[in-house]
Amino acid sequence: MAVAVGNCCFSALTSTVKFRSSVSIQPCFATSLWSSNGHALKPVSQSKRERPSSSRKGSSSSSAKSQPEKEAVSNKLSGNGDRWSVTGRGKKGQSQPTAYRSFGTQKKEKKEFAVDQKEQQVEPRSLQDADFLNAVVKVYCTHTAPDYSLPWQKQRQYTSTGRQVLNSYPRTHFTSPAFMIGDGKLLTNAHCVEHYTQVKVKRRGDDTKYVAKVLARGVDCDIALLSVENEEFWKGAEPLQLGSLPHLQEAVTVVGYPLGGDTISVTKGVVSRIEVTSYAHGSSDLLGIQIDAAINPGNSGGPAFNDQGECIGVAFQVYRSEEAENIGYVIPTTVVSHFLDDYERNGKYTGFPCLGVLLQKLENPALRACLKVESIEGVLVRRVEPTSDAHNVLKEGDVIVSFDDVHVGCEGTVPFRSNERIAFRYLISQKFAGDVSDLGIIRAGEFKKVKAVLNPRVHLVPFHIDGGQPSYLIIAGLVFTPLSEPLIDEECEDSIGLKLLAKARYSLARFKGEQIVILSQVLANEVNIGYEDMSNQQVLKLNGTQIRNIHHLAYLVDSCKDKYLVFEFEDNYITVLEREAATAASSCILKDYGIPSERSSDLLEPYVDSLGDNQAVDQDIGDSPVSNLEIGFDGIIWA
Repeated sequence: MAVAVGNCCFSALTSTVKFRSSVSIQPCFATSLWSSNGHALKPVSQSKRERPSSSRKGSSSSSAKSQPEKEAVSNKLSGNGDRWSVTGRGKKGQSQPTAYRSFGTQKKEKKEFAVDQKEQQVEPRSLQDADFLNAVVKVYCTHTAPDYSLPWQKQRQYTSTGRQVLNSYPRTHFTSPAFMIGDGKLLTNAHCVEHYTQVKVKRRGDDTKYVAKVLARGVDCDIALLSVENEEFWKGAEPLQLGSLPHLQEAVTVVGYPLGGDTISVTKGVVSRIEVTSYAHGSSDLLGIQIDAAINPGNSGGPAFNDQGECIGVAFQVYRSEEAENIGYVIPTTVVSHFLDDYERNGKYTGFPCLGVLLQKLENPALRACLKVESIEGVLVRRVEPTSDAHNVLKEGDVIVSFDDVHVGCEGTVPFRSNERIAFRYLISQKFAGDVSDLGIIRAGEFKKVKAVLNPRVHLVPFHIDGGQPSYLIIAGLVFTPLSEPLIDEECEDSIGLKLLAKARYSLARFKGEQIVILSQVLANEVNIGYEDMSNQQVLKLNGTQIRNIHHLAYLVDSCKDKYLVFEFEDNYITVLEREAATAASSCILKDYGIPSERSSDLLEPYVDSLGDNQAVDQDIGDSPVSNLEIGFDGIIWA
């Protein structure tokens, strides 16, 4: 299984074939990108996508155009796409070459700044150069982790630096690296600064710790952007230069602060594989680089270099198995570029978009004939998420044969570089939230073109909680909170119950903001006698009104004028409280249990009804898992 490694103790939860990381330190924004010399990186073009010229080391970009199909998609997948020019802060118009390439840019009109490929060549740099390694720093983070079983309560603070140190109770110490990218900014993994309260960084060979600020956290891509304002920290520093996507068998060097010592560590290997990879921390599928260099707890957030001294990515997870060894993963600079582009465009990180469809491969000739698909291409739409824009234009039974005029193969793959193919959802990951995609589909034997807006996926049961602290509402000792993956992890799957677990794994959100609200526990008192054993039950209705989320429940309670509060739970169980008695008892219950407030601070905000009172919302358990990590058959997959 793949598990995130920086501030992780490794644990893996497998349900069917599910991979999920257990991060022990529980567990963003500027206006420009940065080069190795601290200058702003200027976007050149948006419509095209940059990619390396060949999968074989030393081959030229022209070889990628030898076949007709590759010529047809060259504008999207070849080396004729976006490039970045390094713009200095001195004389206007002057630029310097850089090896930083991007698949996503901000402005389409700046095509005149294309940089010649020869100008982007970089002189080799020695990994033994002290200044070079000094760009890698050690991150210290003090956390206040939430207790999801007691959502009003925070666990003790502890200091983390990415890896666990023995004999450190009651404090838990970790180490994790970050690296300089210029303009006062650092990059590390998102799981290295999760639930942070204070972040400090220390340069190699220096005992001074400097306060750092977390500007952005991309949970889905496991990248975090930090800033250090103290100029003393940057004196004599040389930020790293970001390189392009490597080729197979290229040498790679990983730098970090893993187990086994306190000083910087360097391990070396080769690039084994480049493909769409499951990101354990974010439960997402993005481009990843598999390497055989050793990656251990404490390596997360550290840079990986090629032989030219360019940073080709960020170490972030490993694959643990008795049948395999030396399988580590690096986030490529293309994903890093997307993260920085997103941050630059929006002033915050919005996330990678998705199409919101469950797809099935069309390898079988009889299946293609039944769907009236004459050519050997396309993927079958089996399910469409109600919250996606694709729900307005796609139907179950449609066959997607092209995405932005790139043909999709019958195995769900598209051309990649010179002689490779890659999962179709790779094209989706190159888009940004709000982008429009052109889909070529076959419906009942007829070819059509439709457009769909791509947006980040809406999870009914979130894998992470924004802000760290879960929402809660206490009514006469009944503690309500939304179901989340962290809560499932903390309570253990057995105590959650099979039905709730099935909803978490198989149900899709019907609208943005929908939650599964559960009665997490009962604080015993005279008002709720007889209800003590009802923990971990989903509440469906209050006084006949279906509950949409925890904020909606709080609104219904506050606006209720009836004599009784009637809660309807799963399996037709009913709980009744006398409204006035419940209100009167609340203050005593909070005092007896040492609880500061009857509700979380987010529920103090006014409730906004986005659906309308007449729109009914039904929650049904679907017939397929909602995550690719839980699908045991590779013939179907979410895009």
